Amino acid sequence: MTRILGIDPGSRFTGYGIVDSEGDRRQVVVSGRIVAGDGDMPPRLLAIDTELDQLIRIHQPDEVALEEVFVSRNLRSALVLGQARGVAICAAARAGLPISEYAATQVKMALTGSGRADKDQVQHMVRVLLNLKGVLASDASDALAVALTHAQVRTTVLRTGLPQRRSWRRR
Repeated sequence: MTRILGIDPGSRFTGYGIVDSEGDRRQVVVSGRIVAGDGDMPPRLLAIDTELDQLIRIHQPDEVALEEVFVSRNLRSALVLGQARGVAICAAARAGLPISEYAATQVKMALTGSGRADKDQVQHMVRVLLNLKGVLASDASDALAVALTHAQVRTTVLRTGLPQRRSWRRR
C-alpha cells in the first residue's frame, strides 16, 4: 500500500487529500483545506507550512503529488500561487518525501478522459472513484484528484516497469 498526499496549492486556501492506493484500489484517508486567509503573505505562507507539516507528521504519506501552477494572463496571481506551491514543496522535501507534479490538464485527462473537463466533472469523478457522498470543497476535491492521478500513473509505471518520472513534462 502507498499513501499519497495530493496538494492543490493556493495562497488563501490550499487543498489537501490523502489517499491510500493498492493496486487498483483507492481509499480516502483525509481531505480538506488549509485556510491561510487574507493579509500579508508571510503569515499565510507560514500557516500553509505549519499545517502541511502537521498533516505529514500525523498521516505519514509515502509520496506527494502537486498540481503545477497554471499561468494565464495574471502574472501577479501566478507569482503568489508559486509562493504557496514553493512552501508545499519545501514541507514535502523537509520530510524527505518524493514529489511528483501534474498539470491541471493532465489531472482532468486522467480522471475524466478530457483535458478540458470542468471542475464539476472532476469533482464528480473524484466522488465516484472514491465512493464519496456529499459535496467536497473544491480545493479538497482538486487535491484528491491530483492524488488519484498520481496513484494511476504510479500503478501504470509499476505494471509496465518503466521508470517513474516526477513530472510528465519531462517525458
